[in-house]
Amino acid sequence: MLVALVARDKSGALSIRQENRPAHLEYLKSTDLVAQAGPLLDADGSMIGSLIILDVADMAQAKDWAANDPYAKAGLFESVTLTHWNRVIG
Repeated sequence: MLVALVARDKSGALSIRQENRPAHLEYLKSTDLVAQAGPLLDADGSMIGSLIILDVADMAQAKDWAANDPYAKAGLFESVTLTHWNRVIG
């Protein structure tokens, strides 16, 4: 099942994102559950969140993946939503 993870950073937390980015990227690559991923950007092109499409067995696996993301462990996010996603194109 595909799950869209949409995470919004806490205001003023760019330093947390930058400090934890190498560990986050390694986590993305190491789990074999990430179909697509990239940062959300504001009007100036600064990173303000994340969009990750997970390919998981069930929502419990998506929740576990999200909880173990280095960004989540570092307290970067103001909010995180996990939504079952249906790919139509691509």
